[in-house]
Amino acid sequence: MNRHLVSTVTLLADSASLEREEARHLLTVLRVRPGERVTLFDGQGRTRLAEVASADRHRLTLAAAGPVQVRPRATCRLTLFACVSKRMDWTVEKAVELGVSAIVPVLAARSVVRLDPDDADAKAARWARVAEEAARQCGAAWLPEIAPPATFKACLASVAEAAPVFVAALSPAARPLREALAAYAQPPTRAGWFVGPEGDFSPEETAALGAAGALPVSLGPLVLRAETACLYGLCALNCAWL
Repeated sequence: MNRHLVSTVTLLADSASLEREEARHLLTVLRVRPGERVTLFDGQGRTRLAEVASADRHRLTLAAAGPVQVRPRATCRLTLFACVSKRMDWTVEKAVELGVSAIVPVLAARSVVRLDPDDADAKAARWARVAEEAARQCGAAWLPEIAPPATFKACLASVAEAAPVFVAALSPAARPLREALAAYAQPPTRAGWFVGPEGDFSPEETAALGAAGALPVSLGPLVLRAETACLYGLCALNCAWL
C-alpha cells in the first residue's frame, strides 16, 4: 500500500486537506484517486490508514479509515557517524533502511568532499528528503534525526552521548567486530558506528576518538569503501541488537 509522510497533527485528525506541495507525491507520482487508501506516517512512530475523499490538481482530502497505530522505538537506538563521502545519499538511504535513529555527517581532515556553509545547509536538506523517501519505501515508522554536517572536532562530543561507539579501524590491533559485540550480555539502549573518510582518519583524529571512548574494531582483512563500511557495521549491529 502507498505510504505518505504527514505531520502528527494531520495524522491524528479524522479528516485533513493537503495542498499541492504537501500532497505532491500522492498527486503527481502515485496519482491517487478518490476511494483509494494510503498509509500515513509521521516519522515519530505513528501510522494510520486513510482514504482519499477527493483529489484534484491543487488539493487532496483524506479521511481516517482506521485507528492510530504506534510502533515503539528499537531496543537499541543506533547513531551512524559517517564522514561525508561522494555517495552520502546512498549511505543515508541504506542507514534508514537499517533502522538508525540518528545520522551525524562528519567532515574529517582527509574527507574528499568539502562543504562551505551554504553547501552544508543544502546537503542537510537533501539528506532529509532522501531519508523521507527511504522511510516511505521501506515501511519505517521512525525517521532518523539528521544532524547538520559538522567538523570532526565538533562531533566528538556526541561520541560519549551515543556510547558504546565502535570505530571502523585499519589498525592491526583493532578487535574483530564480532568479538566486540559478543562482550555484551544484553543489548545496550544506544550505540554508535563511526566510519572515517576515503583517506581514513588522521593520526590525530584516531587518538581523539580513543580519548573520547570510541572502540576501534576490525572488519576483516579487506579495505572497504567508506559507504561499504557504513553498511557493514550497521548490518552487524542491527543483527546483534535491534
